[in-house]
Amino acid sequence: MTDVRIGIIGGSGLYKMDALKDVREVEVDTPFGKPSDALIVGTLEGTPVAFLARHGRNHTLLPSELPFRANIYAMKSLGVEYLVSASAVGSLQAEAKPLDMVLPDQFIDRTRGRVSTFFGEGIVAHIAFGDPVCKNLAAVLGEAIASLDLPDVALHRGGTYVCMEGPAFSTRAESNLYRSWGATVIGMTNLPEAKLAREAEIAYATLALVTDYDCWHPDHDSVTVDMVISNLTKNAVNAQRVIQETVRRLAQNPPPSEAHHALKYAILTPLDKAPAETKAKLELLLKKYLG
Repeated sequence: MTDVRIGIIGGSGLYKMDALKDVREVEVDTPFGKPSDALIVGTLEGTPVAFLARHGRNHTLLPSELPFRANIYAMKSLGVEYLVSASAVGSLQAEAKPLDMVLPDQFIDRTRGRVSTFFGEGIVAHIAFGDPVCKNLAAVLGEAIASLDLPDVALHRGGTYVCMEGPAFSTRAESNLYRSWGATVIGMTNLPEAKLAREAEIAYATLALVTDYDCWHPDHDSVTVDMVISNLTKNAVNAQRVIQETVRRLAQNPPPSEAHHALKYAILTPLDKAPAETKAKLELLLKKYLG
């Protein structure tokens, strides 16, 4: 099955896409185990799309338990070339208020011990990652958001996403440290996805959905669980509208992406000298370079 060019990964609060038609569940086995859940394949306005609930449809996986490699490999196996990651985040800046949408263009890694490469076992590759998000895909997302004029939602183009380990949220000292670095939002999942998508030559962009201010904010103690859940629900509704409009635009005019050729100069190991077992394991990623 290689006819699905657009993938969506849904985070906290976004466990399904109501607008998907002709839906079927696809179980994908990968060399890296099973994905977080079955991939939901269907159409949005006639365009094939694959959707994956990042934490499972019943939210059963911690951020540190996510099978990142399996998730991205599964998307690649369906033919995905553009991947939108919808993610709940906390805001580190006053101007990025709850219900706003941020399109980060940088990441800071604060995770520990997560495997975020497909390579090793005899094949070495070093992708360029100075610009970790596909700017052309992010631009399409931004145009989609701007066109919808969503109530109570401001769009922030660019910014830095701090990817923390979790599952606990930050201490106030950590939150203030990240603010001093100029970071915009904080979450627990997107950096491993971005690295693996780049290795898989998939254009990747984050749709960061602000649920609350992180604990740095002087009014943080007035934030209730009910308020956060309400924001998650509103964000999920808004995200589905944005994704539908983004898919429509991508189907009409898919942009070029440097990510689609990310491995061209990244693989340092001569593939004719590489272990056959590793080449077989990574054939999906390497086949156009195997000659």
